Amino acid sequence: MQAADDGVLVGQVRQGRLEAYGDLVRRYQGSVFGVCYRMLGERQEAEDLAQDAFIRGYERLDTFDLAYPFGPWIRRVAANLCLNRLQRRQPILVDLDDEAGLQGGPPGPTPEWSAEKRQEAEEIRRAILALPPVYRAVVELRHYQDASYEEIAAALHLPLSDVKSHLFRARRILARRLVDHG
Repeated sequence: MQAADDGVLVGQVRQGRLEAYGDLVRRYQGSVFGVCYRMLGERQEAEDLAQDAFIRGYERLDTFDLAYPFGPWIRRVAANLCLNRLQRRQPILVDLDDEAGLQGGPPGPTPEWSAEKRQEAEEIRRAILALPPVYRAVVELRHYQDASYEEIAAALHLPLSDVKSHLFRARRILARRLVDHG
């Protein structure tokens, strides 16, 4: 139902009702920020690029296919912006306090369990942030956004074979780094 609602809102924006785009922004701002934060590892930069993603999405709304949900499309716009930014800089390690603030929800059953889960999340986040930008993007799109290989190829303007090999290599690097630290 939400995809249909998204299509209605996009149609209203295309007809000049700009408030409808505000509804889309409110609906997806959390997930778009999440994509940016996981890829960039820095809160302020993630906020800036999330905002840029919605601006870019608005500018390119005429390319959006109403047959599909808006959420995955705008998150891919965000992932592409992040990838472009990452290709111009070195990775930054995530502050554990910032990562914990994004987690939300109740803690685990014991303080020890919670501490262990935070440590695991920190190790995974550091390993992902250390990946080359394009590997980080394919991991984000595949494992956090549930994008298909074809969708990743289209979003990143890569051949399907490159997406598969990048994902394979990224997983191999992550496994090696996590085993070495585990």
